[in-house]
Amino acid sequence: MKPLKNIIFDFGGVLVDWNPRYLYDKYFGDEERSEWFLNNICLYSWNLQMDGGKPFAEGVSELQAQHPEWKEAIAIYHTRWVEMMGGEVEGTADVLRRLKAAGYKIYGLTNWSAETFPMIRDTYPVFGEFDGIVVSGEEHLLKPDAAIYRCLLDRYALTPAESIFIDDNEANVAAALDLGLEAHRFLGATELERSLREDYGLEF
Repeated sequence: MKPLKNIIFDFGGVLVDWNPRYLYDKYFGDEERSEWFLNNICLYSWNLQMDGGKPFAEGVSELQAQHPEWKEAIAIYHTRWVEMMGGEVEGTADVLRRLKAAGYKIYGLTNWSAETFPMIRDTYPVFGEFDGIVVSGEEHLLKPDAAIYRCLLDRYALTPAESIFIDDNEANVAAALDLGLEAHRFLGATELERSLREDYGLEF
Protein backbone atom coordinates (compact mmCIF):
# COMPACT_ATOMS: atom_id res chain seq x y z
CA MET A 1 0.00 0.00 0.00
CA LYS A 2 1.34 3.42 -0.99
CA PRO A 3 1.59 6.06 1.74
CA LEU A 4 -1.61 8.08 1.76
CA LYS A 5 -1.40 11.77 0.90
CA ASN A 6 -5.01 12.73 0.17
CA ILE A 7 -7.97 12.45 2.53
CA ILE A 8 -11.37 12.75 0.81
CA PHE A 9 -14.42 13.42 2.96
CA ASP A 10 -18.10 12.99 2.27
CA PHE A 11 -20.11 15.72 4.04
CA GLY A 12 -23.62 14.65 5.07
CA GLY A 13 -23.45 12.17 7.94
CA VAL A 14 -19.66 12.49 8.15
CA LEU A 15 -18.80 16.15 8.62
CA VAL A 16 -22.21 17.78 9.04
CA ASP A 17 -25.52 16.44 10.34
CA TRP A 18 -28.30 16.80 7.75
CA ASN A 19 -31.70 15.26 8.38
CA PRO A 20 -35.11 16.41 7.03
CA ARG A 21 -36.66 15.12 10.26
CA TYR A 22 -35.26 18.15 12.09
CA LEU A 23 -37.56 20.36 10.00
CA TYR A 24 -40.60 18.14 9.61
CA ASP A 25 -40.82 17.00 13.22
CA LYS A 26 -41.25 20.69 14.06
CA TYR A 27 -43.56 21.42 11.15
CA PHE A 28 -45.98 18.58 11.84
CA GLY A 29 -45.50 18.43 15.60
CA ASP A 30 -45.92 14.70 15.19
CA GLU A 31 -42.97 12.35 14.65
CA GLU A 32 -45.07 9.59 13.10
CA ARG A 33 -46.62 11.95 10.56
CA SER A 34 -43.20 13.41 9.79
CA GLU A 35 -41.79 9.94 9.18
CA TRP A 36 -44.74 8.99 6.96
CA PHE A 37 -44.37 12.16 4.90
CA LEU A 38 -40.66 11.58 4.29
CA ASN A 39 -41.23 7.92 3.44
CA ASN A 40 -44.14 8.55 1.08
CA ILE A 41 -44.01 12.11 -0.31
CA CYS A 42 -40.60 13.80 -0.07
CA LEU A 43 -38.60 10.64 -0.63
CA TYR A 44 -34.82 10.44 -0.44
CA SER A 45 -34.86 9.43 -4.12
CA TRP A 46 -36.61 12.73 -4.89
CA ASN A 47 -34.00 14.67 -2.94
CA LEU A 48 -31.31 12.93 -5.00
CA GLN A 49 -32.72 14.59 -8.12
CA MET A 50 -31.68 17.97 -6.70
CA ASP A 51 -28.37 16.52 -5.58
CA GLY A 52 -27.92 15.54 -9.21
CA GLY A 53 -28.51 19.05 -10.50
CA LYS A 54 -32.27 19.50 -10.91
CA PRO A 55 -33.32 23.01 -9.79
CA PHE A 56 -35.28 22.98 -6.54
CA ALA A 57 -38.06 25.08 -8.08
CA GLU A 58 -38.58 22.42 -10.74
CA GLY A 59 -38.41 19.48 -8.34
CA VAL A 60 -40.80 21.10 -5.87
CA SER A 61 -43.28 22.08 -8.59
CA GLU A 62 -43.33 18.56 -10.04
CA LEU A 63 -43.92 16.97 -6.65
CA GLN A 64 -46.63 19.48 -5.74
CA ALA A 65 -48.43 18.60 -8.98
CA GLN A 66 -48.39 14.92 -7.94
CA HIS A 67 -49.46 15.64 -4.35
CA PRO A 68 -51.39 18.94 -4.29
CA GLU A 69 -52.77 18.20 -0.83
CA TRP A 70 -49.18 18.47 0.50
CA LYS A 71 -48.29 21.66 -1.37
CA GLU A 72 -47.12 23.69 1.64
CA ALA A 73 -45.23 20.83 3.27
CA ILE A 74 -43.40 20.15 0.01
CA ALA A 75 -42.57 23.85 -0.47
CA ILE A 76 -40.75 24.15 2.86
CA TYR A 77 -38.34 21.39 1.85
CA HIS A 78 -36.70 24.20 -0.11
CA THR A 79 -37.72 27.42 1.63
CA ARG A 80 -36.82 26.14 5.12
CA TRP A 81 -34.06 23.77 4.03
CA VAL A 82 -31.53 25.23 6.46
CA GLU A 83 -33.66 23.90 9.35
CA MET A 84 -32.66 20.39 8.30
CA MET A 85 -29.11 21.03 9.50
CA GLY A 86 -28.16 19.74 12.94
CA GLY A 87 -24.65 21.16 13.15
CA GLU A 88 -21.30 19.42 12.80
CA VAL A 89 -20.91 15.69 13.37
CA GLU A 90 -19.09 15.47 16.68
CA GLY A 91 -15.33 15.14 16.35
CA THR A 92 -14.91 14.93 12.58
CA ALA A 93 -13.86 18.55 12.04
CA ASP A 94 -11.21 18.15 14.73
CA VAL A 95 -9.79 15.06 13.01
CA LEU A 96 -9.85 16.87 9.67
CA ARG A 97 -8.01 19.91 11.02
CA ARG A 98 -5.31 17.78 12.61
CA LEU A 99 -4.84 15.89 9.35
CA LYS A 100 -4.51 19.19 7.51
CA ALA A 101 -1.98 20.49 10.06
CA ALA A 102 0.06 17.30 9.62
CA GLY A 103 0.42 18.02 5.90
CA TYR A 104 -2.23 15.83 4.31
CA LYS A 105 -4.30 17.27 1.48
CA ILE A 106 -8.02 17.49 2.26
CA TYR A 107 -10.74 17.08 -0.38
CA GLY A 108 -14.51 16.83 -0.42
CA LEU A 109 -16.79 14.66 -2.57
CA THR A 110 -20.47 15.08 -1.82
CA ASN A 111 -23.95 14.41 -3.14
CA TRP A 112 -25.44 17.85 -2.50
CA SER A 113 -27.60 20.36 -4.33
CA ALA A 114 -25.65 23.18 -5.95
CA GLU A 115 -28.30 25.56 -4.58
CA THR A 116 -28.04 24.55 -0.94
CA PHE A 117 -24.34 23.68 -0.67
CA PRO A 118 -23.28 27.36 -0.34
CA MET A 119 -25.46 27.56 2.80
CA ILE A 120 -23.37 24.96 4.62
CA ARG A 121 -20.07 26.08 3.10
CA ASP A 122 -20.61 29.59 4.41
CA THR A 123 -21.95 28.45 7.81
CA TYR A 124 -19.26 26.02 8.96
CA PRO A 125 -15.65 27.32 9.09
CA VAL A 126 -14.24 23.82 8.55
CA PHE A 127 -15.04 24.15 4.85
CA GLY A 128 -12.19 26.65 4.62
CA GLU A 129 -9.75 23.78 5.27
CA PHE A 130 -10.39 21.99 1.97
CA ASP A 131 -7.90 21.91 -0.90
CA GLY A 132 -10.70 21.06 -3.32
CA ILE A 133 -14.36 20.06 -3.37
CA VAL A 134 -16.57 18.35 -5.96
CA VAL A 135 -20.32 18.85 -5.47
CA SER A 136 -22.68 16.52 -7.33
CA GLY A 137 -25.24 19.19 -8.11
CA GLU A 138 -22.61 21.32 -9.85
CA GLU A 139 -21.37 18.39 -11.95
CA HIS A 140 -24.74 16.71 -12.67
CA LEU A 141 -23.22 13.47 -11.42
CA LEU A 142 -23.99 11.36 -8.35
CA LYS A 143 -22.15 8.91 -6.14
CA PRO A 144 -21.78 5.98 -6.46
CA ASP A 145 -21.34 6.55 -10.21
CA ALA A 146 -17.63 6.17 -11.00
CA ALA A 147 -17.73 9.35 -13.10
CA ILE A 148 -17.97 11.68 -10.10
CA TYR A 149 -14.98 10.02 -8.42
CA ARG A 150 -12.99 10.39 -11.64
CA CYS A 151 -14.06 14.03 -11.79
CA LEU A 152 -12.42 14.65 -8.41
CA LEU A 153 -9.31 12.61 -9.19
CA ASP A 154 -8.77 14.27 -12.57
CA ARG A 155 -9.52 17.82 -11.45
CA TYR A 156 -7.00 17.74 -8.62
CA ALA A 157 -4.54 15.27 -10.20
CA LEU A 158 -4.93 12.74 -7.40
CA THR A 159 -3.46 9.24 -7.53
CA PRO A 160 -6.11 6.76 -6.34
CA ALA A 161 -3.62 4.60 -4.43
CA GLU A 162 -2.46 7.67 -2.49
CA SER A 163 -6.01 8.66 -1.53
CA ILE A 164 -8.56 7.49 1.01
CA PHE A 165 -12.29 8.21 0.77
CA ILE A 166 -14.45 8.49 3.89
CA ASP A 167 -18.24 8.06 3.54
CA ASP A 168 -21.08 6.72 5.68
CA ASN A 169 -22.74 4.99 2.70
CA GLU A 170 -21.55 1.45 1.94
CA ALA A 171 -22.28 1.70 -1.80
CA ASN A 172 -20.19 4.88 -2.07
CA VAL A 173 -17.33 3.22 -0.19
CA ALA A 174 -17.49 0.19 -2.50
CA ALA A 175 -17.39 2.41 -5.59
CA ALA A 176 -14.24 4.12 -4.31
CA LEU A 177 -12.56 0.76 -3.69
CA ASP A 178 -13.45 -0.36 -7.22
CA LEU A 179 -11.54 2.65 -8.57
CA GLY A 180 -8.41 1.84 -6.61
CA LEU A 181 -8.82 4.23 -3.72
CA GLU A 182 -8.59 3.18 -0.12
CA ALA A 183 -11.93 3.73 1.61
CA HIS A 184 -13.38 3.85 5.11
CA ARG A 185 -17.03 3.39 6.11
CA PHE A 186 -17.65 6.19 8.60
CA LEU A 187 -19.11 5.08 11.93
CA GLY A 188 -17.93 8.01 14.04
CA ALA A 189 -14.94 10.28 14.50
CA THR A 190 -13.28 8.13 17.17
CA GLU A 191 -13.35 5.03 14.98
CA LEU A 192 -12.18 7.09 11.99
CA GLU A 193 -9.13 8.35 13.86
CA ARG A 194 -8.29 4.87 15.12
CA SER A 195 -8.56 3.40 11.63
CA LEU A 196 -6.49 6.12 9.97
CA ARG A 197 -3.72 5.61 12.51
CA GLU A 198 -3.77 1.84 12.97
CA ASP A 199 -5.03 0.52 9.62
CA TYR A 200 -3.41 3.07 7.30
CA GLY A 201 -0.43 4.36 9.28
CA LEU A 202 -1.33 8.03 9.14
CA GLU A 203 0.48 10.26 11.61
CA PHE A 204 -1.37 13.34 12.84
